[in-house]
Amino acid sequence: MAFAVLFFALSIGLLIALPWQTEWVKRTKTYAQPAFWPMVSIFAMVVFSMFHLLGSFVSERIPGRWREVAQWLRSLEYAVWFMVYVALVPLIGYLLATILFSCMMTLRLGYRGWRWMLVSVLFSVVVVVLFKSFLQVKIPAGMIYEAAPAPFRAILMTYF
Repeated sequence: MAFAVLFFALSIGLLIALPWQTEWVKRTKTYAQPAFWPMVSIFAMVVFSMFHLLGSFVSERIPGRWREVAQWLRSLEYAVWFMVYVALVPLIGYLLATILFSCMMTLRLGYRGWRWMLVSVLFSVVVVVLFKSFLQVKIPAGMIYEAAPAPFRAILMTYF
């Protein structure tokens, strides 16, 4: 029930916000309009979430539903971890933030010992090198890189 109410409220909110987020362009085919496909998907989201909500109202009450809601809420912890990681990247840099995040997630998931930390650090370095060097993903350089000596600053900002 909680998920159905939340999803329906979210879809109604998106439907209300749609006119401010998209626009209809003159002399453009309907299927090529910037607002058409978002409108179709959000309208479908409203319809299906409404059916889900109605189904939740008429379904039998099974013991343990609130434990499932608690499990859903506990999973939000990982979203918070990720938001902290995203906030740290512009401050301490992509490499350090990724190593810190990876090591914290390793500990949080219950893996202990220096081998797991080494695997976590190596994984982080591979991810950073892959994204920044090979895929050339533009990620803002950390403010901490400003403190690096001039010859290394450009390398750190470009590749790490």
